[in-house]
Parts: sequence; structure tokens; C-alpha cells
Amino acid sequence: MAPKGTSTASSPTRRPTKPPNGAIKGSPARPAAYTSHGVTNNDVFMLPSSDFQLLGLLTLVGAVVRLFRIYQPSSVVFDEVHFGGFASKYIKGKFFMDVHPPLAKLLLTLAGWLAGFDGEFDFKDIGKDYVEPGVPYVAMRLLPAIMGVLTIPTIFLTLKAAGCRTMTATMGAGMLIFENGLVTQSRLILLDSPLIIFTAFTALAWTCFTNQHEQGPAKAFDPSWWFWLVAAGLGLGATVSVKWVGLFTIAWVGSLTIVQLWVLLGDTKTVTPRLWFKHFLARVFCLVIIPITLYMALFAIHFVCLVNPGDGDGFMSSEFQATLNSKAMQDVPVDVMMGSRVSIRHHNTHGGYLHSHNHMYPGGSKQQQITLYPHKDENNVWLLENQTQPLNPEGEEIKGIKAWDAEPVQITDGSIIRLYHLVTDRRLHSHDVRPPVTEADWQNEVSAYGYEGFEGDANDLFRIEIVKSMSDGALAKDKVRTIETKFKLVHIMTGCSLFSHKVKLPEWGFDQQEVTCAKQGTLPNSIWYVEQNEHPSLGPDAEKVNYKNPGFFGKFWELQKVMWTTNAGLVESHAWDSRPPSWPWLRRGINFWGKDNRQIYLLGNPVIWWTSTLGIVVYCIFKGFSVLRWQRGFKDYDNVNFKRFDYEIGSTVLGWAFHYFPFYLMQRQLFLHHYFPALYFAIMVVCQVYDFAVSRIDTPFGFRDSPAIGRTGVVAFLAASIVAFTMYAPLSYGNPWTQKACQSVKLLDTWDFDCNTFHTDIKQYDIPTSSSNAQQTDAPDLPSPDTEGQQPSPGGNVTPQAAVENAQVQKEEKVEYRDQDGNLLNDDQVAALEGKVSFHTRYETRTRVLDAMGNEIEEGPAGGDGGHAPPHPDVDREPSTGKEKEGGREYPATASPEDDIGKEKSVERSDGKKPKPGSEGIEATRKDEL
Repeated sequence: MAPKGTSTASSPTRRPTKPPNGAIKGSPARPAAYTSHGVTNNDVFMLPSSDFQLLGLLTLVGAVVRLFRIYQPSSVVFDEVHFGGFASKYIKGKFFMDVHPPLAKLLLTLAGWLAGFDGEFDFKDIGKDYVEPGVPYVAMRLLPAIMGVLTIPTIFLTLKAAGCRTMTATMGAGMLIFENGLVTQSRLILLDSPLIIFTAFTALAWTCFTNQHEQGPAKAFDPSWWFWLVAAGLGLGATVSVKWVGLFTIAWVGSLTIVQLWVLLGDTKTVTPRLWFKHFLARVFCLVIIPITLYMALFAIHFVCLVNPGDGDGFMSSEFQATLNSKAMQDVPVDVMMGSRVSIRHHNTHGGYLHSHNHMYPGGSKQQQITLYPHKDENNVWLLENQTQPLNPEGEEIKGIKAWDAEPVQITDGSIIRLYHLVTDRRLHSHDVRPPVTEADWQNEVSAYGYEGFEGDANDLFRIEIVKSMSDGALAKDKVRTIETKFKLVHIMTGCSLFSHKVKLPEWGFDQQEVTCAKQGTLPNSIWYVEQNEHPSLGPDAEKVNYKNPGFFGKFWELQKVMWTTNAGLVESHAWDSRPPSWPWLRRGINFWGKDNRQIYLLGNPVIWWTSTLGIVVYCIFKGFSVLRWQRGFKDYDNVNFKRFDYEIGSTVLGWAFHYFPFYLMQRQLFLHHYFPALYFAIMVVCQVYDFAVSRIDTPFGFRDSPAIGRTGVVAFLAASIVAFTMYAPLSYGNPWTQKACQSVKLLDTWDFDCNTFHTDIKQYDIPTSSSNAQQTDAPDLPSPDTEGQQPSPGGNVTPQAAVENAQVQKEEKVEYRDQDGNLLNDDQVAALEGKVSFHTRYETRTRVLDAMGNEIEEGPAGGDGGHAPPHPDVDREPSTGKEKEGGREYPATASPEDDIGKEKSVERSDGKKPKPGSEGIEATRKDEL
């Protein structure tokens, strides 16, 4: 016998046979250095031509599936409200605030712009028609659709790079092609399709790089090694630039990078400290520097595109807003004097300027409203008066609001002032009356009170208290200086501080932000500063000041903080939201759109969805048993296939876990589509498990030696997936369907798509719709000339009553009750639940107008919106200045000076509610801040 470590000519070493895709027969020797045991070179550029031909065919099938009737529906669907609207703002250059980074929105805008979109369409409402205004919505939908198609070759190549056989890669591609949820999401102007393709590309690049790395020192730092590492970095940057969900992808790649570096550190024979740091710095550059650079570069493009003020600038600081066109202001005098005409801005909420307009509160004192308004306006201008009038040389008091124009006095810390509203001739005022919205005992109403020539009263007095820690510069800590000084306005009579928080007034307050006077309110919400400042005595040579330009990095960092805060604040419930525990089991979908007896409902393919979850469960069971056997001393990990199964599939399961479990920590609104990146990894897992079972593990059933069995399994599974896809395709495409067919495939009670939406017979879709019937119905007679000037009656009839009767127009109203899952309850179910549960009902009136023949006449978009887009700060209605009457809205009446005095006297006579201890006020304020 030859000594250990030697070889003889008569006994040559037997090389193990190596089938394709990493399946190694025999017991190959453990490799030297950090080369992984059992790894093979799975270079996707070296695939046989038959694989590329199959890849092209699969891609073509995927394109047909995703582009089929992409023009349908021809109206706004679900979150197209937001992301189509953002494209309009990009084209017009109007700044907006969104919780997602800009890459996907920029790409959607580019697609629309290239197709001729001018940005005039606002995408405001679900169901709003695209065709009549000529919106190139098909071109905009093509971008996410093409990206959805690209996921098919991406997963095919990723599975091949992971060592799977061609039939398994085909299975993965087929699962993506016929996954209803992914098909639905990729056919609309949404961000999820770009997110998934960039996540998939990152997974492909990282899998290819890992394959290069596992081949050991021979592959390190060669062109292919660098190519895939750089590609992984670009993929990470693109993914996180679409949505912050990309941070989960970064965490996945980062954790596997740490494992690689740890293994390298343990290879003391071939990896020197210098070489280890070379590996480390290469990964830092490619996986950290490149993604950050790409992410910031896209925000630079974002800022270049959005140069004009828009709906979102109210979320940003004054310094940020000053960088926008028409928002930048000229240098203003820095010294604030008695008699200065100023605009005063709230510091913490970015709600805007201290504002008043000649409209009254409907309750409380019924005096003039005080609000915060986010735009520059003449109603923001206040004149600062001393508590007493100045004296002339004869010692007589100078009357009038312009008394301080000739002899200005600097306003300092502790000065007692009055704020005179120049437009309405009333002074800022507070008293022990509860505010009309925040009816807390620790908050008082703030109003404007008085009239021209009125000298005011003690409730108009406020004391300036400079907050030295927040003021900029030594002079600003002692004297009130424009922009630099941050101060509180403390009401002399009650001790409360002028206060505002993120609470909007109702319609009577034009949705502007509430201003109150809070006792012991939180400091940030009680801080104000002067932005505009004018005084007749301050000439052109007076010292002036302006906002500091934050520069790109300042704007970038501020926007990140605002995005984070806004994203965390989306905690309100939604009609179609769902929580993470329900996602792997496909418990509930999302109603995207409904019109003309059709519906689009986001629902996954149950065959694919549940099978992918089963793959995760199988691996978790395997891992649990393998750990127990390892602890008992079994040598399972000496088996190369056992080891490769654990590492290869474990890496993919880790990707699924990173894209799924963090959502458990989120309190914000969540929807089924948030699971899509995790679903992609779950599909890869089930394909890898299947590949090991039929191609790489030597089982008693002989699957590895009988490839036909594996191919048959793939064909059978894809056939079942196609059948399921076809069954739910009407919900994906918005195709005609029948109530009976709908009910027959409703496998779970929690699937709350409404089968009553559809016709009972498919032939009914060939009959002209109700809207066409309405057009064919004889219209009522036109009013005669002598009735043209009449106002419509409360019922909305502009013709004589007899004409309405002849037309036999009828209206029916019905109240619907639904349970917590959105399921419709009939009258018996409602009666059975009365007294057992509490109903929290939101009423929505849907009116059907019928002509004399019983045909329905549509008064608006047929079918309603079919769903609701998630609330978004950028689509909230902008506040109005309250100057004009819009659309016939009844605004509160104005009041004469005599009425104003009478109201104040009635307030003084009333006892009011006594404030409770200030500790409650502090606690309530803290809750509001949270």
C-alpha cells in the first residue's frame, strides 16, 4: 500500500464523474483554500444555444400574457392616481413629496413624455377616462409591462446560475408568466414591476458573483468576477431607488457578504491579510459606494426636474422652499421693529404662515378665523404694535397703527406686542374659549378681533420669548431678527403660547391648519420666526438677511427625513389593506377597479402562491432536522449534496425572509403587493427544492437517473398553473365574466371580490351598456326662456315638475353593511348581529336613475371607483386662501364690527370650561406629536 499522501503509477487516482449542474457522483476530495465543496462553473454566458432558444420562447409567451389587452381598462386604476399624477408634475416641474425614491417615477415620466404626454391630465380619480383627453396611457403602461416580461429571462438565468437544470429554470419562468398577481401589477402605471425586476436583477448578479467566488482563488478578481460584483452593486442602487424595500435586498446581500468575508478570514493558507483587505475594499466599493452614488444621482435628477413650487413644498423647510422658482425671496431687513409689517412662519410643522381671512368660526366665539396657510399671501401680513402708543414731543399719545413708522423701536426678548392684521383691521386675540376643532381644556381659541380704529383690549397682548437655543447668532438671542430669531408668543392674560399642530380645519376653515393657544404645549409646535419684514424707516442700506442655501446635500438629507416621517405616518386603516401573516396564504387581495360590470382585483395564482409557500416550509423542516442531527453527532454535512442543498436554498430562503419579516415591524398601511419581492424568492426556493429532489439527490425512486419523470412533473405543474391562471384571468385583465363562474372559483371566504358586479350571462356583455341606453333615451324638454334664470330646486330639477314626471325618473337608495373583511351582509345577517357586535359604518350613497322604460341612466362613471387608492399626502386637496367662493360652496358669513364687539362681550360674560391641570395638556400634546 502506498504511503498516505503519495501516488503510484500502477494505481492512478480515479476522477469523479461530474454531471452537469453541480451533481457530483462519488466522494470528491475536499477542495483546498476557500473553494466551496461541490461547486461547478455555472456561467450563464456559456449556456448551450438550446437554452437561449428556450429562453426566447418563454420571454415571448410572457410578453403575450402581459401585453394582452394592455389598453384595458381605458381609465385610471388604483395607484395610477398617484404615480400617473407624479408624471404630470415631473413634466410641469412642480415639486411634490412622495414616500418613494424617484427612479421608477422618472422612468414612467420618460415613457409618457416620449409618447407625447404634456402633463395636463391629473389622474385625480379612479375611473377617470384616458381616451377623451388623449392620454398616452398605453405607452406609460408598457414600461412596467416590459419590466414584468424581463423578470422571466431573469429568473431563468438566476436558476441556471444557481446550478439548476434547464427544466427547473423553465418551471420558474413559467411560474412567473402565469402568476396572476404579478401579471395584474405589471400591466398598470405602478412601481412594483420596476421594483421586482431590479430585485430580480440583483439576485441574478449576486448569484453569478457567488458562483465565481465559490470557485476559489483561481476566479478572484478576474473580469467576470468584477463584472458580476459591479452589476450587483448597480442592482442594489436601482432597487433601493425605486422603493425603500430595496433596503431589504441590501440586507440580504450584505449578510451573505459578511459570510464570504468570514470564510476568507479563516483561510490562512491562501488569503493573506493584504489579500483579505483587497476583497473587503472591492465589496465596499461595489456594494456600498456604487449604490449610494446611484441613489444620490437620481435625487439630483429629481431636484433638476422639480424646480417650481408645487403641492409638496409645504412639507419642506423654508430654506428648501427658497430654492424653488418664485419661492426664493429677496434679501430682507434683519432688524424687526415696532411698526414692522411682517409675515410670521411656524417652525415645526412647515404648515406655513400665520394667516387670517374675513370668515368666522362657526362655533366658539364666532370671531374671525386664525389659521396657518402654506403659500405667500397678503392675508399673512401683520403689523407689530407696542402695547402702548408712542408720544409726540408735546407728550401726547400718537394715534393710529402707523404711529411707530417715524420712530422705530427694536423688539427684544420680553417685549409685549400686539399683532394687527392689515387686510381685515383686526388684532390677534385669545381668550378662555375652547378651539372649534381641538376641544381640549388645555388649549384656547385664537381669533382676530376688533375693527379699524378700535384700540384693542388686554386679550390682544402677547409677550415675545426668544428661544436662545434655537436662534442663530449672538444678536438673535437678545433681539428679534428676521429668520435668525426663533421665539414664542405668550398670551399675557392666560399664559398660553401661540401653537399649531398637524390638524386641519374642516371645510369651513378651507382645510387650513389649526392655530390655538396652548398651555404647556410642546416647545417645537410653539416656535415661530419672522420671514418677511418691512419698515418705512429701514432704508436700502439697512442690514439684510436671507435663507441659507442648503445645497444639494442639505436638500437631499432633509427630503430623506421627510420621506421617512411621512411613510411612518401612513397608519390609517384602508378598505383593502392586509397584514403580513395573511400574505403567504393569499388570504386577501385588493380591489383595483370596477366599471361596466367588470372588475380588476389583485389576486395571486393560488397554485403558484401556495406551492411557493410550501417550498419555504419544506426547507424550514429540513433545516430543523439537520440542526438536531448535527447536534447528535451525525455527519450529514460531509455529504456534498446535503451541504449544497442547505447553502444554496438557504441563501434564497434568507432573501425571502429579509423581504417578508420586516413588515411585521411596520404599523403603516400594508397591502398584498408588498409581498411580491418575497414571492419572487419563494418561487426560486420551490424550484431549487424540486431540482434537488429530481436531479441531484440519489433517492430510492430513481428520479435522478430518469429525467423524464422530472420533466413530467414540470409539465403537470405548469399545466395546473395555466388552468388556475385562466380561471382568474378575468380579474387580472378586467374581462367579461359571469356571476356563476366567479362564485365557482372563490375558494376562500376572505377573497372579497364582488361576484355580483358581473352579468349573469356572458352574452349580456354584447348588449349596449347602460350608458348607451341613457343616450338613446328621450331627453326631457328644455326649459322655456322664462325659466332660464330660475335657481335649481333642492332636488336638482331645473325643469318644471311635470316634465320630470313625464320622464318617469326614479331614484333608489340602499344602505349596504359589510363585515371587517369587506363581505356584504344581507338583512338577516345584520339583524342576527345586532346587539352582539358594534357597527362602525361608513355610508356611501350610490344613486341609480331609471328612465320610463326602467333603463339605468348613469349620472357619473359607471360602477363607481371600485376601490380606493391608499391615502397619500401629495393628493390631499390644497388649502384655499378663502378669498373667493368656489363651486357654490357656502362659506361662513362675515361680521360687522358691532357684531364682533357683541361676540367678545358674550365671551367675557360666559364662564366657559375651566382648564384641567397642565399635565394632561402636555400628555395630549405628546400624543399629537407622535
